[in-house]
Amino acid sequence: MTSAMFLAIQHNCGQVERPTIGNCQKNEEKRGKMKKTILKDWKTRLSYFLQNSQNTTNGSPKNVPGKKNKKQTYCRPTPEEALAWSCTFDDLLANKYGVAAFRAFLKSEFSEENIEFWLACEDFKKTKSPHKLTTKAKKIYDEFIEKEAPKEINIDFQTREAITLTLQEPSRTCFGAAQKRVYSLMENNSYPRFLESEFYQELCKPMPQITRESQAT
Repeated sequence: MTSAMFLAIQHNCGQVERPTIGNCQKNEEKRGKMKKTILKDWKTRLSYFLQNSQNTTNGSPKNVPGKKNKKQTYCRPTPEEALAWSCTFDDLLANKYGVAAFRAFLKSEFSEENIEFWLACEDFKKTKSPHKLTTKAKKIYDEFIEKEAPKEINIDFQTREAITLTLQEPSRTCFGAAQKRVYSLMENNSYPRFLESEFYQELCKPMPQITRESQAT
């Protein structure tokens, strides 16, 4: 009797375990596919940045006669310039190409809202017109701060409430606490991963001779 019960339990356990192993394999396959997709996305974006060097010289935008240069393009940085981004997070943010590359990396991690919010705050702090200040504050709030916002950032309830109370008469520092929080998240989490990524490592490789010659001409 005891042996029969033991065999029955063993049989049932075997039935439970088999689907679990199958699910694990499916999850592994999904993770593998996702990793390949993200890597492909990195390479696509990196290729775009590396090719986006038309009308540029030494990493600086070059004016095109007869056209307003609203959208500036920047050539590929030298490996030395790219390596300098690894000194500090501020060094990366101080370089427009670095910001663009970091933004593309964050997009592959589905967290580009962080750099977009940080950039919006930097622009907001430079605003002098009270009317524009109110308009921009509302736009930033609707896009990044409000609960269930399209690009909602990860901040605590108290910070969100404090910002809400300042919307009627916003000051240039009303997003300060939220911006510091997002900066810290990027510096401590995303930035180290960016430096270790194939995306960044590719930028640090020496440029082929053909590319150097084409940029010199």
